[in-house]
Amino acid sequence: MSFQSFMFNRMCTKSDKKRDAGLTIPDDIEYIRDISYGRNKKYHILDVCYPKSAIRVSNEDIIDGDSENTPKSMKKLPIIISIHGGGYVYGTKEVYQFYCADLAKRGFAVINFNYRLAPKYKFPAPLEDLTRVFKWIMSNVDDYQFDLDNVFLVGDSAGAQLVSQYAAIYSNREYRNIMNIKKPNKIKIKAVGLACGLYDLKSSYIEQNGKGMMKDYLGSNIDKYGEKLNILDYINKDFPPAYIFSSKGDFLMDNCQPMAELLKERGVKCKYKIYGNKKTGHVFHVNVRDEIGQEANRDQTDFFKKFAKGDRPFW
Repeated sequence: MSFQSFMFNRMCTKSDKKRDAGLTIPDDIEYIRDISYGRNKKYHILDVCYPKSAIRVSNEDIIDGDSENTPKSMKKLPIIISIHGGGYVYGTKEVYQFYCADLAKRGFAVINFNYRLAPKYKFPAPLEDLTRVFKWIMSNVDDYQFDLDNVFLVGDSAGAQLVSQYAAIYSNREYRNIMNIKKPNKIKIKAVGLACGLYDLKSSYIEQNGKGMMKDYLGSNIDKYGEKLNILDYINKDFPPAYIFSSKGDFLMDNCQPMAELLKERGVKCKYKIYGNKKTGHVFHVNVRDEIGQEANRDQTDFFKKFAKGDRPFW
């Protein structure tokens, strides 16, 4: 691990603990932890959370007034899959548990998962792990009543880059073949949320002179990846609708508008917004105590709801 990644890990660990101190999962959220979705016992685990109001127990099924041990069914829920940030070298689902629970309160089943991190695991490990998550979802659709017709992806920082890259893979057959990643045919991605992200992976590597976190993730020779890093070239009109946002205090803010303009030029439905002031920093929306973050999360899920199909009485 590079010195930059080491210091980044230390800084983020400290700030994330401070941000989440004293928080608990809301009482109205069902939160299921540590479900295996692959072979790696450390990284291939995920959490699922959803509003308890989605659980329904028929009055006819309640015996002697006792509903505790009565089998429960669920309303079908649209899915948000959260891809955490952390510069490809940091982050866990625990760091995003309160953010994901907050998204679930807005009427979604939320998948919060770990993926393999650099420098031990390099590109495209996180994308491969996301495909494993999709397989897990399809295998467990009946247990959780996931609505495969209404799937949304969210990510911030490096997670936003991963979301945008997967969306390009999902929507462009040529790029899927280049990446050698199969499209989950039963999954319909309706929209994506891109927060405080970088999107031109190759340019970011060059700007950092192939050092630090980018080297940890991509290695010392990016020529071997060929077209795989030319992600923006493969964004077409079939890219999912996107809500892109950042903040005035985000060091990656300058990536927001150009990405939005590129999507619009390619015929993609897109909306972008810059929140707050200079004190509103990077990935501000993950802080569920932050009013501006709550505004951004509400705007993002409201954008998603415009593209969801079917009856949504729990909204």
